[in-house]
Amino acid sequence: MAELLYFCGTMDSGKSTLALQIEHNHSARGKRGLIFTKHDRAGEAMLSSRLGLSHTAVEVGDELDLWDAVVAMSTEGQRIDFLVCDEAQFYRPEQIEQLARIVDEMGIDVFAFGILADFRTRLFPGSARLVELADRVQTLQVEALCWCGARATHNARVLDGVMVTEGDQVVVGDTTSGGAGVVEYEVLCRRHHSRRMTSHATQAAAISPDVLPFDLSERAGE
Repeated sequence: MAELLYFCGTMDSGKSTLALQIEHNHSARGKRGLIFTKHDRAGEAMLSSRLGLSHTAVEVGDELDLWDAVVAMSTEGQRIDFLVCDEAQFYRPEQIEQLARIVDEMGIDVFAFGILADFRTRLFPGSARLVELADRVQTLQVEALCWCGARATHNARVLDGVMVTEGDQVVVGDTTSGGAGVVEYEVLCRRHHSRRMTSHATQAAAISPDVLPFDLSERAGE
């Protein structure tokens, strides 16, 4: 039976690397597939990994009907055994429903990859619909790490070295350092995300009670 699988994790957890690996493994066994992506860091119609791997892909615009696209290709004689859908958190909920229909009515496996929550810790609409519809949801085993060494669970948006919690839900950026006015992202543990303590803030503050795991005023009164 075909399945809709959703592999999710924070940034830096290897989602795109796994997407490329799955495409390679299936293609090596003689299967034919399509790669879809949206807002990839490498630009339009590309699936790229921070390890330097990349592959051409179909860009998923807001108006693209995935069901119609796959049906049209199949009708034209193109064999399609599986779909790899990266950055699926950016897909519209209706497009996720189209993927589920492709699985159920065409018997095509769909491997979706994405981030569950945005920089405000709110679920992306596409991810929410995937959690509701997927046959299986798997959290990636490669753990991204916060600057403190703990497991990173949240994505922070950083502008000019300062973490921000307001703004458009979708702003393309990366985890690499940029210049003035460039949006960056950093993965943090829940504690440091709630305190807005990014690596930039930690370096600027040097040693501060705010970055310690306890309250100095309380400790002083013991």
